[in-house]
Amino acid sequence: MLVRPDAELRASFLAALDEFRAEGRYLDLDPEWLAEPDAFAAWVDAVRRQALRDEPRPEGWRPTTMLWWVVQGEYVGRVALRHVLTPATAGVGGHLGYDVRPSARRRGHATAMLRAALPFARSLGLPELLVTCDRTNEPSRRVITAAGGEPLDPYNDELRFRVPTGTPYR
Repeated sequence: MLVRPDAELRASFLAALDEFRAEGRYLDLDPEWLAEPDAFAAWVDAVRRQALRDEPRPEGWRPTTMLWWVVQGEYVGRVALRHVLTPATAGVGGHLGYDVRPSARRRGHATAMLRAALPFARSLGLPELLVTCDRTNEPSRRVITAAGGEPLDPYNDELRFRVPTGTPYR
């Protein structure tokens, strides 16, 4: 299920972070610092606050709700739901980004995560989402279309899809 980031998931999040870092991703997160319970709790609090409209954030960033996909009490992946598009995210990135830890891929988690995120998006007043993926990312394209994604014109190397937030899934 999708949940707000939770400090209780520190051990499984850190295990997933190790997997992502082995792929060369999330190198900006310091696993040694996050291993400290108080530091992890502070980081989780900061991530949760990014959903607040008036929270300070880097120039050009907009409110973003982070949701974690948890299966049997273990962190499996995350969804980042951008409340508002910027000119940059209107081309690449869209409203929603997601990823699944490498050891849990190809089990339907990404499709389930995207589908579960649609009611959250609808609650933010978004009748549809722009979701993008690289042209060569066939698994992500399948995830997006399984959640009702309808192709839009591509942008450079990105495929772009309109995903309604209030329609039945295919």
